[in-house]
Amino acid sequence: MREFWKYLLFSPVFGGSMLFFGAAVYAGEIPTTSVINNSDIKAENLTKEQVMAQVTSVSQLSDVQPTDWAFQALQSLVERYGCIAGYPNSTYRGNRALTRYEFAAGLNACLDRVNELIATATSDAVTQQDLGTLQRLQEEFSAELATLRGRVDSLEARTSELEANQFSTTTKLQGEVVAVISDVLGGNEDITDKNTTLGARTRIQFVTSFTGRDTLFTRIQANNILSPSIGTNEGNFAFAGEDGTTNAKIDALFYKFPLGAKTEVIAIANAGAADDITDTVNLFDGDGSTGALTTFGTRNPIYNQIGGAGLGITQQFGDKIALNLGYLSGTANDPSPNNGLFNGAYGALAQLTLRPSDRIAVGLTYINSYRQPLLTGSTNATFQSLLAEENPAFSSNSYGVQASIGLSEKFVLGGWAGYTNSRNLTGNGGKADIWNYAVTLGFPDLGKKGNLAGIIAGVEPRVTSSSILGVEKDTDTSYHLEAFYQYQLTDNISITPGIIWLTSPNHNDNNDDVVIGALRTRFSF
Repeated sequence: MREFWKYLLFSPVFGGSMLFFGAAVYAGEIPTTSVINNSDIKAENLTKEQVMAQVTSVSQLSDVQPTDWAFQALQSLVERYGCIAGYPNSTYRGNRALTRYEFAAGLNACLDRVNELIATATSDAVTQQDLGTLQRLQEEFSAELATLRGRVDSLEARTSELEANQFSTTTKLQGEVVAVISDVLGGNEDITDKNTTLGARTRIQFVTSFTGRDTLFTRIQANNILSPSIGTNEGNFAFAGEDGTTNAKIDALFYKFPLGAKTEVIAIANAGAADDITDTVNLFDGDGSTGALTTFGTRNPIYNQIGGAGLGITQQFGDKIALNLGYLSGTANDPSPNNGLFNGAYGALAQLTLRPSDRIAVGLTYINSYRQPLLTGSTNATFQSLLAEENPAFSSNSYGVQASIGLSEKFVLGGWAGYTNSRNLTGNGGKADIWNYAVTLGFPDLGKKGNLAGIIAGVEPRVTSSSILGVEKDTDTSYHLEAFYQYQLTDNISITPGIIWLTSPNHNDNNDDVVIGALRTRFSF
């Protein structure tokens, strides 16, 4: 048997068939789009026996010409060994992709023919001269065969080692470090915190899938980055931490899974945000890692009124419409009075996302929240006076529209508008109207593939009317102007210089303009 396989290895039949089947692939002669599937066979009403019919001469194949590069190989296999079949319509379809089943059938036919010729030893197809030639070839290439066997053994050993030492068959380990150097220029004399600062945010992420369609996401984070202290929440950084410490903690934990073909559910245990539940429809929303530098530039500020632990559902209606529903509580684990999952701070979101084309997206958003202030804007718009009270209680209804339009592959026009109506539920009551809006210009792949340049111009949340005690109307208007250029040094390193210009900070013309400079560097693996 061993001698038979050596013979088979160098058999002109086997070698010729392998050359025939393999050469077309390497030469790029086989377009994958021309594969015949079950529907093709059904359309032609062919039986298993009729799909392939044995031919005795290459001239019987109407689509094989003497000028074809594989003509001689076909002629030899057909007329010398009789193990090439054609289709009932007298075609060979040599440019069609070969399935594994067809290869097995063809190879089996040739092997059967070879066995027949060897057994009878009466055909001119296999002569003593042929056998002698095969023996000489075997001896001549014995060293090469030994080398190939050694390489195969080495590859098997290395593959086994990789499989034994891989991190996990179901979990991907990811990580990133975002380092930021920033400084403040301009502003009033009472802004004393103008020193150049350096901070870093480190994340380790475990992304696990059990079925291939679900995702268990666990993120550990340490963050000591602080936003510039300029007397207002305008211009704060999207990547800033809460307390400036380097304590590591589980920052995000959720499990996402499909519930039917068009429905997806996400269960969030910690640090959930709007972008975990829905599409914020902004090219610059990179959660501080990429894209915009500021909280305002990252997404419509109304999205920041929802966060914590809870549940989200996405329902697709075809490819162009999606409905997102979500409920997150910031006090879900707190059993004290006026807290917990339903009695404490919460945000409930509903969004209809429309995608009429690959380049156009529109989001229509509604958020009902309780004790969830806006995170960016003037001190009035972010309810700094209410939050200073012992037991603040206020609710808000927010409405937003976001749009992104790809005018070309390298130019994206976007923007949003948001309106928030808030009511004070304690003391003298009252309500306030808060508006914000922005226009964004994005330039993907500017200068190099993977780069991103962006410009953001707008007005951060501003109180246009208020009857809440301690929350005054913003009589002036501050404009937020931001520009950045994210340069991709390598697949794992990007550098983003950027500048934020705030006119009349805190929506007060008495305040001098403030310019914030930042240099963000991201390392990822």
